Amino acid sequence: MNENDKDRGADFVDKALGSFDHVLDLVHDRVLRPLLLAGRAIAFGFIIVVMSILVISALLIGLVRLCNVYFFAGHEWITYAIVGGASLVTGLVIWRRRRPVNLRK
Repeated sequence: MNENDKDRGADFVDKALGSFDHVLDLVHDRVLRPLLLAGRAIAFGFIIVVMSILVISALLIGLVRLCNVYFFAGHEWITYAIVGGASLVTGLVIWRRRRPVNLRK
C-alpha cells in the first residue's frame, strides 16, 4: 500500500464518523431535547405542587394553633368556624370561576 491509499482510508473514516456525529446531533436536537425538557417540566411542576400543598397545610395548622392559643382560648369552635368559612368562600370562588367543558377550547 502506498501513502495515497492510507490518506483515502483515513479520509473515508473521517467522513463516516462526521456524518454519524451529524445524525446523532440531529436525533438529540429533534427527539431527545424535547423529551428532556418535557420531563424536566413535569418533575419541577410536581415538586412545586407538593411543596405548595405542604406550605399551605403548615400555614393553616399554624393559624389554627395561633388562634386557639392567643385569640379564642377555650372557644376552639370559633377558630374552626372561621377556617371553615374561609375554606367555603375559597371553594365557592373557585367553583364560580370554572367553565363548562365545551368552552375550555
